[in-house]
Amino acid sequence: MQIQWYPGHMTKTRRMLETVIPQADGICEILDARIPAASHNPDIDRLGGDLPRLVVLNRVDQADPARTALWRAYFKSRGMHVLETDAKSGFGTKLFADAVRTLLAEKLARYAAKGQTGRSVRLLVVGIPNVGKSSLINRLLGRKAAKAEDRPGVTRSGQWFTLTDGIELFDTPGMLWPKIEDEQVGMHLAFTGAVRDDILNIEELGAALMECLGQAAPKALLERYKVSDASDGYQALDTAARRRGFLVSGGETDIERMSRILLDEFRGGKLGRVTLELPPRAE
Repeated sequence: MQIQWYPGHMTKTRRMLETVIPQADGICEILDARIPAASHNPDIDRLGGDLPRLVVLNRVDQADPARTALWRAYFKSRGMHVLETDAKSGFGTKLFADAVRTLLAEKLARYAAKGQTGRSVRLLVVGIPNVGKSSLINRLLGRKAAKAEDRPGVTRSGQWFTLTDGIELFDTPGMLWPKIEDEQVGMHLAFTGAVRDDILNIEELGAALMECLGQAAPKALLERYKVSDASDGYQALDTAARRRGFLVSGGETDIERMSRILLDEFRGGKLGRVTLELPPRAE
């Protein structure tokens, strides 16, 4: 299944970023800790140029801690600063201001040398849809200022927010890139809800997720769905559906219902802490 989703507002977002980037001192890129590679938009590298980069691995509460450590080391090896957070609970967010000061230490030192101590620094907060950008900003502000929901495409316009720590953040709408070349990347984005479900074949997506979890989290499949072999995703869905009594007329299993349940439970963290990807050196 080739997954593509690039609605018109994403084109507008890209143009907006091109005009706002010259005003920024750095970039804060929010990644989904369960899929750090797939949730990185390659357009950010081209648009951001040499701006300092803070990578925020969000939803670490749902990700495998050992794999998160590997990803943290990987990003650091590429000269990026890394912060691990769970925007919903607030985990890690109290370290955000210090992370920004470390990221922009040279610029802040230049300000201090000119007698401009206390001058604000500006960061663009970027990321794919439904990765938690607005939730993170709301947590940092201590109030619901940015609109946030558990579905993609909610934020449609950019806005500057000022923290009490001399930091200004520009919240951007979630943005994918025009053509997703790698089918696995598209699948991982769809698994985590970065792509709207109503454009997808849910049964095919559910079968693909079963096969992926069979590699990344076989124990979770066995414990939650009594599935011991997920090499055939559709067969695994059939087994899980029968275990849960999801039957339709004639005794056939309701594969669509099981697929939706699987996606909802994976996205909600009910299968435990699962990371679907490893950094390049650890593959």
